Amino acid sequence: MPLFLHDTLSRQKKEFVPADPERVTLYVCGPTVYNYAHIGNARPVVVFDLLFRLLRRLYGDDAVVYARNITDVDDKINQAAIDQGVDISAITDKFTAIYHQDMDALGALRPTIEPRATAHIGEMLALIDSLVRRGHAYAAEGHVLFDTGSFADYGQLSGRSLDDMIAGARVEVAPYKRNPADFVLWKPSKPGEPVWDSPWGPGRPGWHLECSAMIEKNLGPEIDIHGGGHDLTFPHHENELAQSRCAHGSPRLARYWMHNGFLTMDAEKMSKSLGNVKLVHQLVERLPGEALRWALLSGHYRAPLDWTDSLVDQSRKSLDRLYGALQRAQDVDAEAGEPPAAFVEALMDDLNTPKAMAEMFALGKTLETATRPDEREAAKAALLGAGALLGFLQADPNAWFKGAAGDDLAAKVETLLAERVQARKAKDWTTADRIRDELNALNVVVMDGPDGATWRLGDSEPK
Repeated sequence: MPLFLHDTLSRQKKEFVPADPERVTLYVCGPTVYNYAHIGNARPVVVFDLLFRLLRRLYGDDAVVYARNITDVDDKINQAAIDQGVDISAITDKFTAIYHQDMDALGALRPTIEPRATAHIGEMLALIDSLVRRGHAYAAEGHVLFDTGSFADYGQLSGRSLDDMIAGARVEVAPYKRNPADFVLWKPSKPGEPVWDSPWGPGRPGWHLECSAMIEKNLGPEIDIHGGGHDLTFPHHENELAQSRCAHGSPRLARYWMHNGFLTMDAEKMSKSLGNVKLVHQLVERLPGEALRWALLSGHYRAPLDWTDSLVDQSRKSLDRLYGALQRAQDVDAEAGEPPAAFVEALMDDLNTPKAMAEMFALGKTLETATRPDEREAAKAALLGAGALLGFLQADPNAWFKGAAGDDLAAKVETLLAERVQARKAKDWTTADRIRDELNALNVVVMDGPDGATWRLGDSEPK
């Protein structure tokens, strides 16, 4: 069963064929660690975590090398360090640790390699030197700039005209530029900013340069897959492609380019300036990471995704349904097995997660309705296997529903539910309503089913 992926450069879905099946390389642009990550930042993490899992299934865990960089030198980092009177490492170390904690909570596996920009300054200087020697970059007034006019394919990745690219990049107008679209490879540091020596004067690298240098150092001059959010297609990835190809005289940087769609907040672009961001660090304090992960994968990765309270609520209910099936099948002894062909086929078709999730629901239904022990065992094993590949159903079903409830609270809830059953049997609606109100006050959500009631803690704080 071949894997098909949509390639941004060719604008078509193509069968994935790595250059070397024994060393499959994936690079994804990672965080700039100056603040907390918002849920939009988490979408590419979860999407490419799924791809990482699928590639490891296909080629073996040791054959897939996944690099996701850490940008630890940047204007915003520099300003935060100046404002707080600390070294940039105090900012970057703090938020790198928080980023790891938050992405772990979403079930994202750690990448194989996590290169940092500041550890690759030497490689960046070597790349600039190669571009200058090959006639693709030039020094001007303490800066070194990439000459976009020297690269005939500039704009192919994004499919934009030169005028659109200039407008879209919001390029700095500078008299020393040969072309308006030329971008900075090296620039002088401002007072208080980090500074490194270079043949072109003291300064620091431009943002676009770092990924090309880290890709070459850690994965090689050409990789199998380069991924990131749609917003990085231009100018960041366009510029990466240009400088890498020109530095090495190579026909390509990546065999496949993949980009996930935008995430909006109630149909508006998520933006810190608009104040409509949801921080992962805060969301995982009151919501299960799997529910957030389900929401992020509930739409096809290339399509826009609107983040709403109803999306999160529905994602939680979807997992409740699957965990409920597992809870009612605790008498079935089964470990995670091979996912069914229809489920795998959905993922092999450009990571079609909505279809794969539908297959999980079908497995859950089979588990609920099957009567023969072997059928129930097979359904449970397949459901657990499918969940493991997508990064779901990793909790104990009982723990999933009880959440952070301690033994005392759990015992109290179970007692109230038993009293509620008796009140409803006796048609004592006054007592049933009183118990319902008491459960609501305890932040308990009751889910009635044909086999009785289950419960879980709600997403808000207890009253």
